[in-house]
Amino acid sequence: MAETQQKRVQELTRAELEIMQILWQIGCGFVNDILEEISDPKPVYNTVSTIVRILEKKGFVMHKAYGKSHEYYPVVSREEYTSTYMESVLANFFGGSPSRLVSFLSSNKSISLEETDEIIKLLQNK
Repeated sequence: MAETQQKRVQELTRAELEIMQILWQIGCGFVNDILEEISDPKPVYNTVSTIVRILEKKGFVMHKAYGKSHEYYPVVSREEYTSTYMESVLANFFGGSPSRLVSFLSSNKSISLEETDEIIKLLQNK
């Protein structure tokens, strides 16, 4: 294979990402704590429990056991996941070029003039 092999990002499903967002926000919690943070309509307890266990198998969360109860906490930070995910997006869709990403966003009118100015300031400070 001519291309160098990229580190594969373990992408989260929408449900997994929702749970991770909650754990990143609250720091740690039991399934009921996570369930309280989910918007209506809330899934059933077993669904949340299953998703958290999947996240644990994927290496995103760990738990502390208190008898039969488990308190879950993230072991992958939001920043680490975002960085790895965005590197994958850049590599897979934009040839590793941030300027291609910005060009794509601006051509789809997703970036306002204020945001463009903010991007320019950020780049000048780097």
